[in-house]
Amino acid sequence: MKKQFNRMRQLANQTVGRAEKTEVLSEDLLQVEKRLDLVKQVSHSTHKKLNACLQGQQGTDMEKRSKKLPLTILAQCMEEGAAVLGEDSLLGKMLKLCGETEEKLAQELIQFEYQIERDVVEPLYVLAEVDIPNIQKQRKHLAKLVLDMDSARTRYQQSSKSSSHPSTLQPGAKSESLREEMEETANRMEICRDQLSADMYNFMAKEIDYANYFQTRRGWRSRRLASPWRNT
Repeated sequence: MKKQFNRMRQLANQTVGRAEKTEVLSEDLLQVEKRLDLVKQVSHSTHKKLNACLQGQQGTDMEKRSKKLPLTILAQCMEEGAAVLGEDSLLGKMLKLCGETEEKLAQELIQFEYQIERDVVEPLYVLAEVDIPNIQKQRKHLAKLVLDMDSARTRYQQSSKSSSHPSTLQPGAKSESLREEMEETANRMEICRDQLSADMYNFMAKEIDYANYFQTRRGWRSRRLASPWRNT
């Protein structure tokens, strides 16, 4: 009968331990977490599509970009044709003029794409593939620390209840050790939670900066469309 009573008490203690589960994130931070996932998804997709729109070879200097640009190849073809036909002929003069114009357009496009890559494409990559994943990694680490803390607390509570039994010998040392372990894990968890909260709220505060990436692209696009060479 006594063994059954002790068994029931142990089961009750375990049930209580499971019920005392610490929430990883507050309601506000759960909303921020959902926002993180959405921004990462949109940024990744936009970065991929924007990369596909660039005609020049990415990650190279201006000269190498220009050589493989279709406009540059067309300009060279026209200038070579003008040389074959003779620059004194009407068709030769027209080809030479068009070739020079296409070359200027090519240089303008290269400059435009270089600015887009520097001010939009690269920041979007950092946002989607570095900044947000770092926050998500930190969130997983916090979840692990929460589990560690809950486990340490459960062990301490069970030890405290067991130490109150008259048959327990020298319960103080073990209980004190478990209490220190619980406090240490709780301290690590709170430090991680504070840092994660700061990073997540900082992310939300910087959303206007992320919007400016696209504003930058729009500004460069408007200037390119307004260029006099567009009407040449």
